[in-house]
Amino acid sequence: MLLSMTGYGRATHSHAGKTYTVEIRSLNSKQNDLRLRSSQHLHKYEMDLRRLILDQVQRGKMEVNVDIADESGGGGVKINTVLLNRLYGEVWGAINPEVQKPGHAEGLYAALLRIPGMVEAGSNRLEESDWEQLKIAANNAVAHLNEYRTQEGEVMAKDLAASAKGIADLLEEVAPYEEVRVESVRTRMEKHLKDYLGRGNVDKNRYEQEILFYLEKMDINEEKVRLKQNCEYFLEILGNEDSVKGRKLNFISQEIGREVNTLGAKAYAAEIQKLVVNMKEHLEMIKEQLANVA
Repeated sequence: MLLSMTGYGRATHSHAGKTYTVEIRSLNSKQNDLRLRSSQHLHKYEMDLRRLILDQVQRGKMEVNVDIADESGGGGVKINTVLLNRLYGEVWGAINPEVQKPGHAEGLYAALLRIPGMVEAGSNRLEESDWEQLKIAANNAVAHLNEYRTQEGEVMAKDLAASAKGIADLLEEVAPYEEVRVESVRTRMEKHLKDYLGRGNVDKNRYEQEILFYLEKMDINEEKVRLKQNCEYFLEILGNEDSVKGRKLNFISQEIGREVNTLGAKAYAAEIQKLVVNMKEHLEMIKEQLANVA
């Protein structure tokens, strides 16, 4: 199973006149990070919410929006009616009865309501009962997010497997050119010696030793073996049941890159160089995909 780091999940849960909504957007990131936005005061439950999400998402940069809509009116404004009525009685009673008019009463109420502390906003602080319901919405949002990431990861896994197999297939095409490459180098060296020194001035034993030394430096068998093993290991990790494997696949792709580069440096043949260029193209596709793998 392969997980993409990008995804989206949203869930809504209603209980006792309140609607709890959690929305999660996930982006690719080297580190595990979470940015939380909420119109509510989560207070002591904020760390619990972060832990709940991060433990299940594991890797990526998350943007989490939390909203709690109170349709029961419990979160609305509160008026200090006791103080309002007491002040109204005192002020109205102090007004000369001759100037008291019905319209003045409404104006007095409006003036008293502007006194600091007379009108208070309802508490947005999250209570234990709210937290239990919010957890349901959060868990559902994470489930939807991971479902999205799994679906995208399946597509990425197929592309990564195709690229790794492409490198392995190109490696198999190197063999037919190896013997031709060696003979080509031997012929070129003999021609240079004949042109510049003459065959009669060459120590045959020393010449053969130099040829062997040079051909040994050109030998690519070790690179071929390691490259094949790395491609097989890449496919093995890609197909296992681990949910988080992006870092390990990155390390293996780096090893593949080293062997491909060494193979190209030792090629000394245009046909092999072409194969190496195609291997690097597959490798770049792998790197691009792995930047988004959890």
